[in-house]
Amino acid sequence: MNSYHWEGDDLILRVRIQPRAARDEWIGLRDEHFRLRIGAPPVAGQANKRSREFLAKTFQVPPSQVVLVIGETSRNKRFRIHAPRRLPPDITPAPST
Repeated sequence: MNSYHWEGDDLILRVRIQPRAARDEWIGLRDEHFRLRIGAPPVAGQANKRSREFLAKTFQVPPSQVVLVIGETSRNKRFRIHAPRRLPPDITPAPST
């Protein structure tokens, strides 16, 4: 599987989280996952919540448009981002239909 793909207007993103980082940061693509550093600890869903908020800010969407699909308790996660308004340089826009 690729690090991301499009399903209509939705971006499906494979992410590997590094919790307890000094700051929230988009690292980029490594080993078929996009890497994120997140300042929250992986306790009681805190890192997942912060990851959703960080991805929402990065892709300029409301947090409600970022859904954790797979990986609730894993560092490897899959997120669905509905209609992102901004893309990092390593993600190409959805093909026009």
